Amino acid sequence: MAPLNEEQLHQIRDERREQIMAAAIQVFAQKGITGAKMSMIAEVAGISNGLLYHYFKSKDELFTTLVQEAMAGAEDAIKSLARLPGTPLEKMRTLTADILSEEGSPYFLLIHQARTSEGVPEKAKQLLEQNSMESYIERLRPIFEEGQRVGEIAAGDPAELIAGYLSVLSGLMVIHALGTDDYRIPQIDTLLRLIAKF
Repeated sequence: MAPLNEEQLHQIRDERREQIMAAAIQVFAQKGITGAKMSMIAEVAGISNGLLYHYFKSKDELFTTLVQEAMAGAEDAIKSLARLPGTPLEKMRTLTADILSEEGSPYFLLIHQARTSEGVPEKAKQLLEQNSMESYIERLRPIFEEGQRVGEIAAGDPAELIAGYLSVLSGLMVIHALGTDDYRIPQIDTLLRLIAKF
């Protein structure tokens, strides 16, 4: 068997890193930073603790890396709305579907955990400050204002509508993460009634 070349080794390292991060996002989203342990992440990733520490020196480093990735993903999702075809309400339907999807939900939940948990690393706190609720409100404001102009989105202060919408989604993600059968995630069109004009 021929030895692996540098490109193949790099690909293997990238895939392993992604495997670790996928496991970590699940553990952090469910347990928060204080409840999560590196051993839990290694177990979910199916690797040894030693290999995990080869990629990330500490739980704080791993958590901060994930918060950074989550923030970048949220930023990209919101920026891409402006380029999407469709009406403002259709754009909000797309964003809501992304947030609640199996791929998106853990990242948005991680941001929520990072905002509300004890023991968040200082670097992650700085990232959160740069991406406050106010910054998301301002990024979504043009879509809501356009929606109000064309009669799709309810009248009122756009900032209040956006804050309420994002707060409801955050609450739904927390309930979903708890895995309780007492609550269920509403259909996207049901959620959009919070902001749609009747």
